[in-house]
Amino acid sequence: MQIGIDLGTSEVKLVLVDDDDRIIAAAARPLTLSRPQPTWSEQDPLLWWRATEEGLDELANREPAAMAAVRAIGLAGQMHGAVLLDDCNRVLRAAILWNDSRAARECEDFEARCPDSRSISGNRAMPGFTAPKLIWVSKHEPDRFRALDMVLLPKDYLRLHLVGERVSDFSDAAGTLWLDVRHRCWSQALLEASGLDVRQVPRLVEGAEPSGQLRSALAARWGMTSPVVVAGGGADNAASAVGVGCVRPGQALVSLGTSGVVLSARDEFRPNADQGIHTFCHALSDRWYQMSVALSATASLDWIARMLQITPAALLSEAERVEPKAAPLFLPYLSGERTPHNDPDARGVFFGLRHDHDRAALGYAVAEGVAFALADGHAALVRTGGGVRNLALMGGGARSQLWARLLAASLDCPLEQSATAERGAAFGAARLARLSIGTGDVDQICSPPPVDKLIEPDPALVRALRPRLDRFRRLYSAVKPLFAEASRD
Repeated sequence: MQIGIDLGTSEVKLVLVDDDDRIIAAAARPLTLSRPQPTWSEQDPLLWWRATEEGLDELANREPAAMAAVRAIGLAGQMHGAVLLDDCNRVLRAAILWNDSRAARECEDFEARCPDSRSISGNRAMPGFTAPKLIWVSKHEPDRFRALDMVLLPKDYLRLHLVGERVSDFSDAAGTLWLDVRHRCWSQALLEASGLDVRQVPRLVEGAEPSGQLRSALAARWGMTSPVVVAGGGADNAASAVGVGCVRPGQALVSLGTSGVVLSARDEFRPNADQGIHTFCHALSDRWYQMSVALSATASLDWIARMLQITPAALLSEAERVEPKAAPLFLPYLSGERTPHNDPDARGVFFGLRHDHDRAALGYAVAEGVAFALADGHAALVRTGGGVRNLALMGGGARSQLWARLLAASLDCPLEQSATAERGAAFGAARLARLSIGTGDVDQICSPPPVDKLIEPDPALVRALRPRLDRFRRLYSAVKPLFAEASRD
């Protein structure tokens, strides 16, 4: 048995998986997000650990025999978050998350301090990345910065509790802007651009390598009878790709979670930072991937559902009856946007509201707007040579048939769903755990799971959405100067 743990933004997901890729049990614990100021996004790392403990307690209570057979644990987690620790591993402040845009100006500082940053890291400096956050802390919280002994990524804070060591993996480290992504090692030049030293970042391992052994007291607590390896694991998107078998060139996925991602596997380092495309190490050695990111995907639906005092699922159900031409347009840039705009000043916009628009029309507009944002990202990825005909569909939003149809039509590409897609990152982390103890090879373990459902683009819907997607793109171009102007107020 293996356990996969995915530390997301809205919840921690855990799966207990056997050697035949069967999910024996699953657990989840919700997480809350703090926004102390309009563009900020933070979480308390201690709450991550408590939620993980509770989830493992639940698995141990429900499946004691299976838990006794656990031999490895894999970790996946939200990328880019900055967990600041002192020399006693005490948390110095709330973690600054991937969808926090306070450090927009610090991105300019970072690239000015290291003009070669894009060629080394493979990426543009964007506010969500870890490096600009540390420059912000050094400017605005100098006492905390001086007390800083170690920066960990979110999932690696869980690892610290599990094994007692400060370790990360290459796929997650690639999202910091401190990694030489081609050569898979920390870059002293990039670290110095944030005022840091290589001693302040963790030891690195590949995602399918052991990173340490579960503490004996924790193993006893959860009824594990043999030594348990904790694998390097991976960034959430890399682990999701492992979970759906997206590990070879020509394989790709689209993920509809808190953020939205289109990802394509690569067997070489071929960055295209100027297009707003991210190029990261994969969770498997000698492999990379490229992806586009829409910052607010299901987060946009959660927002509008909360405003309308309805559950997201119920709102999507009502939106099923709305014809595209009967709905306004929506720019889903509630937290700014990454691909293809790299615009931290962008904001959400409804366009074309009328007296007859009801909450169903607003719900439809939000779902469509997220699909359009992902279509923009997919188009940028295709321009890098990362286009494929079929994409694996995953993420919590993929439960909605409406959203799946809108995505297939907006991308004009068939989407494939498997039974494990909703738990993709946790499932992928369990696969990495299995690899870390040598019970199979990559081709065997990281094969695509069976396709349960194929969502083909509906030709009529493709035709209906095409002019709306064009207007969506022109709308952003028209209001972009106003976003920048408003940010200066």
